[in-house]
Amino acid sequence: MSPNSTADSDEKKYVLAIDQGTTSSRAILFNHDGEIVAVDQKEHEQIFPRAGWVEHDANEIWDNIRSVVGEVLAKAQINRHEIASVGITNQRESAVVWDKNTGEPVYNVIVWQDTRTQKVCDRLAGEDGPDKYKDRVGLGLATYFAGPKVAWILENVAGARERAEAGDLLMGTMDTWTLWNLTGGVNGGVHATDVTNASRTMLMNIDTLDWNPEICADMGIPVSMLPEIRPSSGVFGYGRKNGLLVDTPISGILGDQQAATFGQACFEKGQAKNTYGTGCFMLMNTGTTPVRSENGLLTTVCYQIGDEPAVYALEGSIAVAGSLVQWLRDNLGIIADSKDIEALASSVEDNGGAYFVPAFSGLFAPHWRPDARGALVGLTRYVNKAHIARAVEESTAYQTREVLEAMNADSGQALTELKVDGGMTRDELLMQFQADQVGVPVVRPKVAETTALGAAYASGIAVGFWSGTQDVIDNWAEDKRWEPTMEEAERERLFRNWNKAVQRTLDWVDEDVIE
Repeated sequence: MSPNSTADSDEKKYVLAIDQGTTSSRAILFNHDGEIVAVDQKEHEQIFPRAGWVEHDANEIWDNIRSVVGEVLAKAQINRHEIASVGITNQRESAVVWDKNTGEPVYNVIVWQDTRTQKVCDRLAGEDGPDKYKDRVGLGLATYFAGPKVAWILENVAGARERAEAGDLLMGTMDTWTLWNLTGGVNGGVHATDVTNASRTMLMNIDTLDWNPEICADMGIPVSMLPEIRPSSGVFGYGRKNGLLVDTPISGILGDQQAATFGQACFEKGQAKNTYGTGCFMLMNTGTTPVRSENGLLTTVCYQIGDEPAVYALEGSIAVAGSLVQWLRDNLGIIADSKDIEALASSVEDNGGAYFVPAFSGLFAPHWRPDARGALVGLTRYVNKAHIARAVEESTAYQTREVLEAMNADSGQALTELKVDGGMTRDELLMQFQADQVGVPVVRPKVAETTALGAAYASGIAVGFWSGTQDVIDNWAEDKRWEPTMEEAERERLFRNWNKAVQRTLDWVDEDVIE
């Protein structure tokens, strides 16, 4: 009897989501109403070998995934027979290369925040400039994306190029690494990815959803290394190596921001969401036609369900949001716990004239300036740590407004409300300030874990646990809404000063020191 047979479907009560994030891996169990039944989470090490370099240990992440899956089943007191399917969502653009015969990575995961590939990107751009591939892939050349990271590994790890050309090495984003290991690894593991993650590599044709051999050749990446591209919702394979999920279908994969868009039920053209996590990411559904940005946004695949046409999105990617709060905690010791920032920032009336532009790895959307670096400006003797905390909070809202205005310009329609999710949405001060800055209501759903939820929905739809997107819409429920209250003149004064602060961060890194 196959794992999908109707005879045993009645006992399937849950869908499991594996959320492989930038700072941790989580397993979350959802019921048919889209409610969280159990969750387990495990952080992994952030490795910083040099300034601008950010790495993870792929084996540590795989060990953590197995651990959290086991723990979440134990917490819920269930076994695999009650799970209809598994969905995977992941930190996007982070790339890993491994040996298909041994399962061992040839190098650490190079994380999306890493900037070491700037010289690779400059070399690829040549006289054509950073938009060389944009018409084909929807992305400008930037250190953010996965393709140049793989190129760097093949160029810098001894013997890697030869092994790749011999057909011994595989590459993938973190969904691909997770799927391959779940489905058997060296013993027949499925080497595949979905359209959303493939659209973040700079190697996939955005219109035809297949790999571009010419760009692969430019980057020196053998096509044999690449995973098969499949729809986001559909059966990729079945659990094998991890005995806890043996024969359970893995049937949904979405990059984390696309998963959040799916979980927020943004299925209509023009609907948008913003996720506040390590970074900040706004996606707007643009329907079944890709929209090329004229204002510094990315053209990306939003999702694809089975044989249906792919749905596209415009995306504004902000590199530093929640990680700035962590930096305030870990590097400066101004707060003991991330959640303490709201109380500290609320202890003062305003930012005291201070503005914090967190260009730690350059500026992402809509500027795309790798030469920028972080700046705290407007300081006087009056400014104290509470003002700095408030400037940290406000920076996320200003960056989101920049992206929203670019999105309105590209799409030709003004957003009427902003759906929000992610850990920072618990911060009432930030959410109110966000509404004040964007000038439209900010709306948080009851289930804030929309990234994992979106992966669960895509997976469950593929196996019939949910009938389709209408179930997602029906399950979505509003938790809280923040209305803009700030006077227009004050709103514009603050944003004008923010833009002055951004200008101070530019041209900081000289060409001769970019790695």
